[in-house]
Amino acid sequence: MKKFYIFDFDGTLVDSMPYWSEKMFNILRSACIPIPDGLLKIITALGDKGTAKYFKDELNVPYSEQEMFEMMDAYALPKYRDEIPLKNGVKQYLEKCKEEGISLNVLTASPHKMLDPCLKRCGVFELFDNVFSCDDFNTTKSNPEIYLKTCERIGANVSDTVFFDDNIIACKTAKVAGLKVVGVYDKTGEDFAEELKQLCDGYVLSFADADEF
Repeated sequence: MKKFYIFDFDGTLVDSMPYWSEKMFNILRSACIPIPDGLLKIITALGDKGTAKYFKDELNVPYSEQEMFEMMDAYALPKYRDEIPLKNGVKQYLEKCKEEGISLNVLTASPHKMLDPCLKRCGVFELFDNVFSCDDFNTTKSNPEIYLKTCERIGANVSDTVFFDDNIIACKTAKVAGLKVVGVYDKTGEDFAEELKQLCDGYVLSFADADEF
């Protein structure tokens, strides 16, 4: 039976979470709004559009959503295009899985303008059968429907699909949708690493020594 893997991008495949968080936190700093405790855990699954809406609705950020998108891009686009590296062991793990006939796919909250150039520069874009942004589904990774739609798009049964993510909200939601879920360690998520281990069907500390799932 063919295996299907779906990977998150930020904090799972690439070591980008410090940059991703800064592109969001800089907006609050510019508006002189304190950064709430636990904010990163909430917004990681929302993506740019969801975070901008959350900032407007919940934190009363005085900028328009379009202004926030422009601020995000000004900070982050050069980082994704030129700097952000793959996490340790990722390329080798992907190549091994590809050789064994596993369908490799991406589902991320990041937009294609950051996602695609980064994966291409890092030399792994062509390893994936599909590369999806939440923008392609007009929803977020906190909605179980996105995982069902992704499985449909890649031609996979939910029960045959493994989802890898470092964010606990996304992992919880994917489990609700019926996928097998593998948590991935990222330094920015150390506060909930143990909770992630208990929640998920598997856990990856580093792809350099990760098993198949």
